[in-house]
Amino acid sequence: MQDDHDDTDTPGWDAINAALAPLYPGQEPRHYGTALPYTLGGQDPLDGISVYWADLPVPHWHYITYGFSELYAKESTDADASGYGFELTFRLAASAGEEAQGTPPVWPMNLLQNLARYVFGSGNVFEDGHHLNANGPIALETGTRLCHLAFIADPQLPARDTANGHLQFLQLVGLADEEMEAVKRWSTRGVLQALQPAMPLWISDLQRGNLLDDPALAEQVRAGSEREGSSTGMLFIETLDWRQEVGVTTLVLGAGQVASVCELLPLRLRHGRSLELVSRERQWEFIPVGTAEAAAVSADSVRWPLDEAGLQALAGVRAERGIYPLTAALRIEVVPTYLRDAKGAVIREIG
Repeated sequence: MQDDHDDTDTPGWDAINAALAPLYPGQEPRHYGTALPYTLGGQDPLDGISVYWADLPVPHWHYITYGFSELYAKESTDADASGYGFELTFRLAASAGEEAQGTPPVWPMNLLQNLARYVFGSGNVFEDGHHLNANGPIALETGTRLCHLAFIADPQLPARDTANGHLQFLQLVGLADEEMEAVKRWSTRGVLQALQPAMPLWISDLQRGNLLDDPALAEQVRAGSEREGSSTGMLFIETLDWRQEVGVTTLVLGAGQVASVCELLPLRLRHGRSLELVSRERQWEFIPVGTAEAAAVSADSVRWPLDEAGLQALAGVRAERGIYPLTAALRIEVVPTYLRDAKGAVIREIG
């Protein structure tokens, strides 16, 4: 349904429409509103989602949210930002046989409302460069390999100042497992820019495979990671422990986490950036040598400088149980990682 507010009381809504008008001249969007407003107990935080059809660069649907920003009279005390300061967009490649006169798929609207529930419930906002694991296909009950989401400024909708404050349009982009691993090794923007020739306008295509199977793209991403380092400053890991003996500290990691730690450490420390390992109860931060800080070990947190010799020794650490020396004062003990089902039963052992 179309919104039926008076033009005089919808400055935020009008600003979104004004951003879209030159992009889709003359096209009436399909607008899907909510039956019961969120403020009155409804389950959908967004006031609505508009969907446009685009023929180029490939036929696709373009979804735009209404509700993360302030659509009506200004209510928040932050004069600089309109509401949360953004709206989400999503581009979905049309399936065979779909055309402009058809009905856009509904699942992206459910996805966008789910993300809105998270933001409205937690107060945490999304930003350009963020990414998340969808814990399964981004379109439920499909065989798509896209199981992750990245956030980047919509390439056709520049940020703008509105009567209610600043507003930017963040586009969701579906990524495969291998592509998300590349994001962690480098950065969201770096990987997406490299993939853009094979994924124009970052249109999500549920049918596609891993774009990094292309050797040229894979090499470009690898080189970018080596050149700029990783933007991933924190790893949440299941197994994190340590113990101290005379002159030696032993860091205990699960076999399932070793590869990520060993891969990211050089990409952080060699570029002057730290890497935090965080579990439910403890935190270990590796810091570059040269920060004038000595190792500091307490019951629940550690800060540990690691030099180039230590980084090179990471090459000898395997995802197999055992003890692997890094320096004279630090070694890593690898213990098995146990994957469990919903009832807690072990279904697989790593290491």
